[in-house]
Amino acid sequence: MSDSKPKVAFYWCASCGGCEEAVVDLNATLLHVAASVDIVLWPVAMDFKYRDVEALAEGDLTVAFINGAIRTDEQAHIARLLRRKAVMVVAFGSCAHTGGIPGLANLTTKQKIFQTSYLNSPTVVNPEGTVPKVTTVVDGVKATLPGFWEQVHTLDQLIDVDYYLPGCPPMPDNIASAMTAILKNDLPVKGSVLGSKKALCDTCTRKKPEKAVLHKRFYQPHEIEADPEICFLAQGIVCCGPATRSGCGEKCLNGNMPCTGCFGPLDNIVDQGAAMVSAVAAYLDGQTVAELDAAVASVPDAAGTFYRYGVPASLLFRANTKEVGK
Repeated sequence: MSDSKPKVAFYWCASCGGCEEAVVDLNATLLHVAASVDIVLWPVAMDFKYRDVEALAEGDLTVAFINGAIRTDEQAHIARLLRRKAVMVVAFGSCAHTGGIPGLANLTTKQKIFQTSYLNSPTVVNPEGTVPKVTTVVDGVKATLPGFWEQVHTLDQLIDVDYYLPGCPPMPDNIASAMTAILKNDLPVKGSVLGSKKALCDTCTRKKPEKAVLHKRFYQPHEIEADPEICFLAQGIVCCGPATRSGCGEKCLNGNMPCTGCFGPLDNIVDQGAAMVSAVAAYLDGQTVAELDAAVASVPDAAGTFYRYGVPASLLFRANTKEVGK
């Protein structure tokens, strides 16, 4: 490795791996990036060890790209280690940025997750009722697993984050632009999201009716044949475009599927889910409480619909799991 090259780390916490695939999707651009930097940690692609990072001096890393939310002791340990070693940390993708799909687990409890995964699922055969423990002894040998936290956290709820790269996953062109800006030291103010400042509705090319269209109910995409040229909300299909940052290339919309909100909120939106509830409420047609209740009930799993990628970053953070009076 050349000491003259910027040192870069990639790390994967609680996420699906799509962000790692997005880096690979840079294709030939990845080769140019790799030639310009020294990658000192990328467990999914190269055989580096934690000790390689531990041996670095503090501030020796130019930038650490960390994708995934924080759910275990090990993820927290490595995130803190990279923060100490790196001049800059980028929350890479929805899970690190706002909690992502893993963050939906905050709507339940650790106990229920373990019960479902290890005890109650139809395909599980576990007559002894064994569930993971942090430490156990097997044949006289002590084995240790990372501790599984009660809640999922965004990266910036654990460490200081310099920049955010949105998306599930981020688009390759966004990644390339961000890397170029970092290498050229041409960056906005710390704490910025490296992405579009427009809402998805602003870049969507679907036709929007001149007059508001109200609905007695909303439809799931499989319940109605959507017109590919008309605004989803005008057709009674929940679309998170009004409260979601643009920059995805409208790939879902172009595939005739509504936005689910993966690029996160715009800078001026405090709570993406609440903003979506407000947007959808503007399309409700109901004169009585019963009619409004029926319209709301037509959106199954409202929390999962409006907060699909952002429960840990929202004002909700988690479900209220305490029983009344306790």
